[in-house]
Amino acid sequence: MSNVFDLSGRKAVITGASRGIGAAIAQLFLEHGAEVAICHVADHQNAEAFQNRVRSRGLELHASECDVSDPAAVNRFCTWAQERLGQVDIVVNSAGVGGGDRPFAMTDDQDWDRIIGINLRGTMLVTRAFFAGMLERQYGRVINVASQLAYKGAPGLAHYCAAKAGVVGFTRALAYEGAPHNVMVNAIAPGPVDTDLLRNHSAQWLEAKKAQLPVGRFGQVDEIAPTALLLASSAGAFYAGQTLSPNGGDVML
Repeated sequence: MSNVFDLSGRKAVITGASRGIGAAIAQLFLEHGAEVAICHVADHQNAEAFQNRVRSRGLELHASECDVSDPAAVNRFCTWAQERLGQVDIVVNSAGVGGGDRPFAMTDDQDWDRIIGINLRGTMLVTRAFFAGMLERQYGRVINVASQLAYKGAPGLAHYCAAKAGVVGFTRALAYEGAPHNVMVNAIAPGPVDTDLLRNHSAQWLEAKKAQLPVGRFGQVDEIAPTALLLASSAGAFYAGQTLSPNGGDVML
């Protein structure tokens, strides 16, 4: 029986992948045969450490810097990635930033634009750079990382919730355009995962949040990455416009 999760010969671009969920997805893709290029923002130390870790296992990872909210930076990164990979088959939009628990009445234009710019606009910019090529080749996979907060909301995170809800809507709309051409667009909406973004909250907040979860604990990045592998592989070929939510029961749809 063939391995339906095999990515041999596939070329993947993963944003925000020097650490956290993006790095876990990149490593899993590499382990399943894909060639991978990632980007990060001023996180050279973690990116280099990641490259060294995978290199020690006989794998190769391409890494560069890119602010996904900046169209010029995205164009440079995408050109760089294509020069190294050739055609890009899989795009994972994992780059994201948290909102810092700021009440909406205290949220200024700069706060709002930063969160929307990275989480939503960045997803659009990177996808747009590769989407036309996927349509032309009649193959592609776009995987957008949203959040369970797109569904349930959260106080102090209006901008973040709006951005991630936008990612879900963008995913659904684009799936209609891609699916007839074998370009499958889907999303992942993780629940609370043990990453730097979660650790920015107070100890009191973390304990209260953990107590709300039916599983009684936060997720690990290695528990999110397999969902991306499913959607990127032939096993996920019948998924279109879906948002899969590994969230420990925080939201039950």
